[in-house]
Amino acid sequence: MFDCRHQPLRLPDDLIAKLAASYGESHRAYHNATHIAEVLGWFDRIADDIGWLEPAEVYVAIVFHDAIYAPGAKDNEARSAKWAREARLATGIEPTSGLPLDAIMVDRDRVAELIELTARHGHIDKADHDASLFLDCDMAIVGAPAAQFAAYDEAIAIEYKHVPPDAYRAGRRAFLEGLLAKPRIFLTDYVHNRLDAQARTNLAATLAT
Repeated sequence: MFDCRHQPLRLPDDLIAKLAASYGESHRAYHNATHIAEVLGWFDRIADDIGWLEPAEVYVAIVFHDAIYAPGAKDNEARSAKWAREARLATGIEPTSGLPLDAIMVDRDRVAELIELTARHGHIDKADHDASLFLDCDMAIVGAPAAQFAAYDEAIAIEYKHVPPDAYRAGRRAFLEGLLAKPRIFLTDYVHNRLDAQARTNLAATLAT
């Protein structure tokens, strides 16, 4: 779990187990390990095609960005970022400094910054190279093939089943309409060129129903 072709570090087994348990919580229909695997797939594609400037930080942000998830909670991203700041990410000691390897390899402040940006999906028009690509990877599902998008939309509804149906539909419509109205759904040319047309088709079809 949490492996990918361009993986910049190996997480300790105890951390993998804790993350797996979190992503396996019963209330998660979309924000689960499958979503993380899909985002890591985009991480690999981008590494192949244009590259990451801070691959270790982006990788850790992907793995942790939904580690804490309660539908509707306002502090999911902040709590996930806090866990990423405090977790032991790698084993061993760097010989020249005597510091833990994860302290050498990963900028925790940058990881937290990336995770906390995900709270602002749909409200960010510009970010730096890695942040923009990271956010687009997390939102790539809206440009997925129609059946995959429909499954995602249904899974989000399941996660919010505690919300009265009329209130849920109103909130979901507002979010999807906001995305569709934007001149750019995705921040980067890399993802925009690949997914924008399908994303707009998906959003329009869902709003019509």
